[in-house]
Amino acid sequence: MGTIMRAYRHPDDLRALQGLVRRVWSPGCQYHVGDLAWQRRQHLGREGEWPTALWEQDGVVVGWGWAELPGFLNLLVDPARPNLIDAVLEWFDGVATAGPLTVVALQHDTRLVEALERHGYSRKQTEVYSQYMYRPLTGLPEPGSPPGFTVRPVSGEADAARRAAVHQAAWHPSRVTEDSYRTVMAAWPYRADLDWVVEAPDGRFASYCLIWYDGHNRAGEIEPVGTDPQFRRMGLARAACLAALRALRDLGADKAVVYPTRGHPASQGAYPLYRDLGFIPHARTHTYEKP
Repeated sequence: MGTIMRAYRHPDDLRALQGLVRRVWSPGCQYHVGDLAWQRRQHLGREGEWPTALWEQDGVVVGWGWAELPGFLNLLVDPARPNLIDAVLEWFDGVATAGPLTVVALQHDTRLVEALERHGYSRKQTEVYSQYMYRPLTGLPEPGSPPGFTVRPVSGEADAARRAAVHQAAWHPSRVTEDSYRTVMAAWPYRADLDWVVEAPDGRFASYCLIWYDGHNRAGEIEPVGTDPQFRRMGLARAACLAALRALRDLGADKAVVYPTRGHPASQGAYPLYRDLGFIPHARTHTYEKP
């Protein structure tokens, strides 16, 4: 039976996209199951901006493309089916509404880069890119926090309002709302015991770290981390990350990954934080565009 393309039909299809990620994942994979859950669920009402297609064979997803209009593409293809990259790029040509068309590729993904060049893309010179980093979960130090601050996991939906508020403060302006964060909490594989916050003496959440756990690959991804500007430079993000990483290890994970953005003012503190936490850079992204 041949490969069949179909449209993303229902929010439950997110699990189908994640299924391919989980099956082919390694530390050098461009996506983690947590990426898809966070990016797809953090905002409400954007489905019309995200045409998405799945390629299946015998009911198994072997490739997918997720466009972010007007002209950005996320895609993943089973390494055993590299010919599908061309099909995804051709599909994207038909759904994009304005150029330039943009695709991001990891530096070592030669098959994707070759396909992009065949389809008229060229590498864009930019100082902004994602740095892929990796850390074994051994030798994690104890998290610390200033006196009066409490480091703890969220208490499920009871903390949704404050959890959304600290994200909004950290990433202002942000389209994350209390309702959209509840949608994040309902997404697989979200776990409240991997969503850690630092609570200030006045009850506000001052900082946070969310980790997504792929138990099949025993790998967690940090996505995202943030600190309210009123509480920065106090070591709170470090405390939240270390507490979350230790909880991840206690669940049976043996590694964690994170993909901080480099070259952008809003993320300038992320790379030093993760280096301090013991993460090692191993790959970076390049941006490709065509008119």
